[in-house]
Amino acid sequence: MKLLQIILYENRPVLATAQIAESYGTISEHIYKNFSENKDQYKEYKHFFKLEGKELLNFRKTQQQLHISKMARALYLWTEKGALLHAQSLNTDEAWDSYEILVDEYYMVKENVVPLSKNQALGTVLRTTADLVEAQAIKQEQHEIRQELSMIIEKVNEQITLTSGEQRAVRKEVAIKVYEIEDDTKIQPKLFSDLHREIKNRYAVASYKDIRRKDLQNVLNYIRSWIPRKVS
Repeated sequence: MKLLQIILYENRPVLATAQIAESYGTISEHIYKNFSENKDQYKEYKHFFKLEGKELLNFRKTQQQLHISKMARALYLWTEKGALLHAQSLNTDEAWDSYEILVDEYYMVKENVVPLSKNQALGTVLRTTADLVEAQAIKQEQHEIRQELSMIIEKVNEQITLTSGEQRAVRKEVAIKVYEIEDDTKIQPKLFSDLHREIKNRYAVASYKDIRRKDLQNVLNYIRSWIPRKVS
């Protein structure tokens, strides 16, 4: 990893997205994609700073070595904890090795700052770990909520039956089928009865109004392909 010039923002060492990407052996687009897909884990001022407007303009003037595009409307600067989240997402040996170097040779280097004691360093690690555990717990909780919601929706769909208009559509298809099969008005009533009975038995309902909406298309297809067992 090449030597990086220390960039301080609000007296904290930070890295631009391009620097994080280069250090981790990836491209800026991957860093932005990871951030976009996991925004719930990142907290502004803790994991990153977002510079816009005059703030970005002033920063561009003081940090010309970064070659920040004049077209850029926003710039993200990543703290040590932000760099850790990116290393976790990439989860490559190169990213982890680079992260350790960044911590030792970049993020820990500040003018006029006393190095952390062992207890302070341990506290930082514990807080970072707690943050990550909390983020994972939130993700798990959201996943469980989505699962429960899907189950509720599925159960609701199981209970929804045909509207009056959909019931009429079923009766219409039955009539079309019977009249298509038989012209004899003396035989037609039996065909109506047979088809009604087979629909009820097949879909385990007492009447058309009890047919579940999710079965409507299957019911219509069944009627259209129905062949009576015996016409007499």
